[in-house]
Formats: sequence, C-alpha cells, structure tokens
Amino acid sequence: MREYFKNIYEAVATILIGMGVTLRHLFVPSVTLQYPKEKIELPPRSRMQLYVNIDDCIGCRQCERACPVDCIEIDTIKADKDEDLGLTSNGKKKPFHVTRFDIDMSKCCFCNLCTFPCPTECIYMTPDFEYAQEDRSNLNFHFSNYTPEQVAELQKREAEKKAALAAAKANAGKKPTAN
Repeated sequence: MREYFKNIYEAVATILIGMGVTLRHLFVPSVTLQYPKEKIELPPRSRMQLYVNIDDCIGCRQCERACPVDCIEIDTIKADKDEDLGLTSNGKKKPFHVTRFDIDMSKCCFCNLCTFPCPTECIYMTPDFEYAQEDRSNLNFHFSNYTPEQVAELQKREAEKKAALAAAKANAGKKPTAN
C-alpha cells in the first residue's frame, strides 16, 4: 500500500514540475522569426553562395584547383597576341577567353578555399543563402559571358592555329632533297 501512494505522489509531483516549467515560459516573449518577412542576422564572414565577377576573371583556374569537391569547372582559350581582352579592376591584363565558368552549388561544401588563391579576387562568398530549388540542375550557376556560337568560333580558331603549328613543325623536320 505504501508503494501505491508513493507512485501517486511521484506522478503528481512530476506533473506539477512540468506545469511549472510551462508556466514560466508562458509569459516570456517568443523568439520565433516569421521567416519570409523577418530574417535572422547572420554573423560577419559567414560562408554562403559563391559569386564570380567574370569581368575580373583572368582564367588562371586557381579556384578550380583549390576546390576539394570539384564543383568549379572552367574552360579557357588563349587569346591571340594582338587581341586585347581588357584589364581587370586591379589592372591585370586578361590572357584567356573564359568560355566556361560553372559552379555546381549542389556539390559545394562552402569551405571558402576557392576564394583565397584567386589573384584578382573575382570569386567570393555572398550573404545570399536562400536558393532552394526543386530541380538540382537549377543549382548549376553559369558565369561566362560567351554564347555557344562564340565558343564554337573560338574553338575553331584555336584548332586552326594548332593545325598550322603542327604543319610548320612537320615541314621543319623534313630535310630538303637534292635533285
């Protein structure tokens, strides 16, 4: 009988303790944010979405090499000697056409390792973190300014230069024959 009343006492005590906790929190203002209207203030230097200022990119591919998950893909074509692609914002001459600069944000681990080796600081993390998508292919960001037609023309010109160089080497290797 004694055990019976002890169990009743413990049940009532447990309920009262739980209700006490509830009453203490009942009159405290809530900390819930109404998300789309209210946004949490993120700490400085938070790592979010990558962005590339393609006008400052020189095509050095340092960010692609530094990426541990290979989410950055860059294709370049060397500019001709007489071709002027302009200067970056810090005065570096652009030696390459950056025909493709793609970042797959579904692979990105937000490590920020790609931003440090960039000599022109054209790739950086933005404070934007709201980019949920229903289709994973929408998380592939394309930063290059070249159209597919322009890329095809540059590739054709590059192939012609390589063929001419190979022909010149082949002709230089032949010995003249005496008749």
